[in-house]
Amino acid sequence: MKFTAIVTLTIPLVFSGFATAQSSDYIVPKTEYGQPDLQGVWNFATSIPMERPTRFGNQEFLTAQQIVEEKEKQIAAAAAADAAAALKIVDPDAPEAGTDPGGYNDFWFEAAGIGDTVRTSLIIYPENGRLPKALEGVPRQFDTLGEDTPSTRPVRTLVGGIAKDGPEDRGLSERCIVGFNSGPPFTPSLYNNNVQIIQSKNTAVIYTEMIHDARIVPLGEKPDLPDEIRLWSGDSRGWYEGDTLVVETKNFNGLRQSLNYSFLGTNAETLLTERFTRTSYDTVDYEFTINDPGTFTDKVTAIIPLTKVAGQLYEYACHEGNYGMLNLLRGKRFEDARESEDSAAGR
Repeated sequence: MKFTAIVTLTIPLVFSGFATAQSSDYIVPKTEYGQPDLQGVWNFATSIPMERPTRFGNQEFLTAQQIVEEKEKQIAAAAAADAAAALKIVDPDAPEAGTDPGGYNDFWFEAAGIGDTVRTSLIIYPENGRLPKALEGVPRQFDTLGEDTPSTRPVRTLVGGIAKDGPEDRGLSERCIVGFNSGPPFTPSLYNNNVQIIQSKNTAVIYTEMIHDARIVPLGEKPDLPDEIRLWSGDSRGWYEGDTLVVETKNFNGLRQSLNYSFLGTNAETLLTERFTRTSYDTVDYEFTINDPGTFTDKVTAIIPLTKVAGQLYEYACHEGNYGMLNLLRGKRFEDARESEDSAAGR
């Protein structure tokens, strides 16, 4: 299977479903400091699309009949795939001769069974479940696994790049600077959709599996960073509102801008607000709102379910094992040398 699902998330609504209302009889556990206990490892994988398919209009949830239909589609698709595989002598996932084998197959995909309540989109505002219009002239982040897209540095891409003269020509994810789903805000993607929350009296740590990024969030009244200091993941401050951890982040450097699923814009006033609310023993509702008047004509709010994971996070050694970058640049140097030799020989 080609590596195509990483930045689109437009595949059918056939996996993760969830309800966001907290059970009336559920009592949120407290930490030793009397704060709502959100600690643990949580998974945010889902195939619910970020934006709502236009055919659903303002319909926020699938009906019971639509859920049945989606389940039937999933079963039929699996049966068709099995039937097609049975007709092949070779591995059904093997690429045809002469084609690009891609980077990932089904082994890497994270998915869960469809539930009884399924949203039609992760975005809940605007009411149509789609991104608001972008301002004219706002630069877009681009992602490509094909040919490079000529442009200038800094590179506005997570995956792909503008050239191969040096690592600075490659995307942020390729350079192990920012994971393509690690946020903030973190958003579902192909794999590594795990986050660990660690709490102390005065600090919360949001530790994402992708590129093992630990965002340290001081709690309570803390002075803001000076406006001239800008960070890849912004500067976060947190507090509790009842059983909800609220995290407010600003001072982004503007180089992660995206109109797709990272959302962060180029405007100095970009403000991200995240809310973590535990709704059951094994569920946390993660809600985020982007206010970015330099990019969008309205705010964006989305809700993503977090499901408790039994286990721990292991280090994602991106820089330490980034052979792809080494081989990519080395291969280009060989191509350059060959072209130079051919030019000298008049070929």
